Amino acid sequence: MMQAMIFAAGLGTRLKPLTDTMPKALVRVGGEPLLKHVIMNLRNEGFTRIVVNVHHFASQIVDYLNANANFGLDIAISDETGMLLDTGGGIRKAASLFSSSSPILIHNVDILSNVCLRDFYLSAANNDATLLVSERQTKRYLLFDEDLRMRGWTNIATGEIKGDIARVDNIASLRKYAFAGIHVFSPALFPLMQAYPEKFGIMDFYIQECDKARIVGHPKEGLKLMDVGKAETLSDAEAFLNSLSETKY
Repeated sequence: MMQAMIFAAGLGTRLKPLTDTMPKALVRVGGEPLLKHVIMNLRNEGFTRIVVNVHHFASQIVDYLNANANFGLDIAISDETGMLLDTGGGIRKAASLFSSSSPILIHNVDILSNVCLRDFYLSAANNDATLLVSERQTKRYLLFDEDLRMRGWTNIATGEIKGDIARVDNIASLRKYAFAGIHVFSPALFPLMQAYPEKFGIMDFYIQECDKARIVGHPKEGLKLMDVGKAETLSDAEAFLNSLSETKY
């Protein structure tokens, strides 16, 4: 069984004023909500169990899924209406909704890409976590050694570095990649989360635990990816979505 989690609980502040009346997950691109695009992509790739976390206008997401009979899938809701738990806390809260015997593909609801999610998921079987990364320009990069094992994080604008760098002889030799918002998480990592506060980010968790867990990067050549989390990207998102039909979607 292939299982996944869609992060749909965010406030969507960068998409205001649309998100003053609806959750980001239901903002439409190409005539359909972002949530549907991600769900259909997962379904087409063979995923059968999906967990969707909710917070902002949670009932709208629940009603939308019910109205569409969960698109024929086994979809469960992880309810964060009481408190938004951030990405790490959100995964941990949803732990009981997953099978402990299969990895979990984690997908932001506002990411559109040409990634073959099935291939990416299956490639992650021997890792505690596998992060889809790319060489796009940003200020914040994940750091990987020559074997693509994650060693830390850096902000090149401030020079700040975090992570398992004490064991790295030459920090400059580390490869810098940008995180693409899609990753595969092994349930074997849940015990390491027990000491964390109720609310925490998954990237903070990966940075702090990369010396103990096998967390690797997965660069993808020819990656087409758009973060539709900003209002200014919405106008380009439909054209981008159409371009994905020319590649694997």
